[in-house]
Formats: sequence, C-alpha cells, structure tokens
Amino acid sequence: MFFNKLFKKSFCLLFLLLTFPVLGAIEEYAFNTEQDEERFRKLTYEMRCPKCLNAPIADSDAPIAGDLRQEVFVQISDGRSNEEIKDFMSSRYGDFILYRPRLTPATFLLWFGPLLLLLAGLLIARRMMIKSQAEQGEIALSSEEQESLRQIFKDKQD
Repeated sequence: MFFNKLFKKSFCLLFLLLTFPVLGAIEEYAFNTEQDEERFRKLTYEMRCPKCLNAPIADSDAPIAGDLRQEVFVQISDGRSNEEIKDFMSSRYGDFILYRPRLTPATFLLWFGPLLLLLAGLLIARRMMIKSQAEQGEIALSSEEQESLRQIFKDKQD
C-alpha cells in the first residue's frame, strides 16, 4: 500500500515536471517580408547575450535576451539597416555584444593578438633552434678523442 501511494505521487510529480516546458513563452513576431524574418534570424545569431556570455540572443532564455530580440524586431520593422541595428546595440552594450566586433584601436589586440602570439612563438622557436645548432657545431673533440674515434672506425672497417 505504501509503495502504491509512493508510485502515484511520483507519477503525478513526474507528470507535472514534464508539463513545465509547455508553460514557456513562445515569442512570435509578425514580419512584413521573408527577408525581414531572415535578417532577424541572422542578426540574433550574430549578437551575444550579455547575461549568458557565450550564447546568441536567439538561443538564450534570459529575460534580457528576450528584450534584445524585441528591440531587433522593432528596429527591423522601423526599416533600419543591419549596420544601424548593430551600431545601436554596440553603443548601448559595447562591442562585447557582437560575436565579430569591428576593427577599432580598442579591438586591435582582439583581432590580431593571436596572430602576434603565434609569430612571437615561431620567432622564439627559431632562435632556440639556431642557438642549439650553433652550440652543437662549436663542440670540438680534442686530438686524443679524434684519434680514438678514428681507431674505432678503423677497427669496425676491418
């Protein structure tokens, strides 16, 4: 009897937990054209959610991402270009919101830093190789060691 009640309660709890996703809000936007809808989709995947850090606003469930999606929709409906929308979002949230920030003096290291680090690593490796080769070439054998080496080679040939 105890297990029967436990089973019923567990089943009810499981059923309630499985129905929660149904209660989630589904955003629907009425676009004038398919091009506007495609622009919306593209723009929302090019912008980063400020709360989720590495999720696009298109995929984020954070409230601020919903607000940003709504803002993008309003601006597309107002006839603004993609660049104008990106400029607006960048001015409000900084270059961080864009997955591909513009090339500015502030973002120079972000764009070219990895390349500079790679070049520095290659230069260091090259110098180490040259130094190692130079050190190996400077090692000279004494006359006794050279004679001993000749004797070893002579014995092996015979």
